[in-house]
Amino acid sequence: MVHRSAGTNACEFVTVAALRAAQLMRGCRALVPEYEKSVLTAQAEVAAGKVQALPRADSLSKTGR
Repeated sequence: MVHRSAGTNACEFVTVAALRAAQLMRGCRALVPEYEKSVLTAQAEVAAGKVQALPRADSLSKTGR
């Protein structure tokens, strides 16, 4: 198990790592040294800051509409 940094939201960490693990299982190249399992590699990428969540649409500033 890879430990997340203290400032990282646990739910976001798990969600982003799960989505990234799916990408790795489909053949995407790892951005950090690979672990035996794709899930651990994905967690390491998120913990290292190599993979981040995109900002949600509702958290972006309104454009006056």
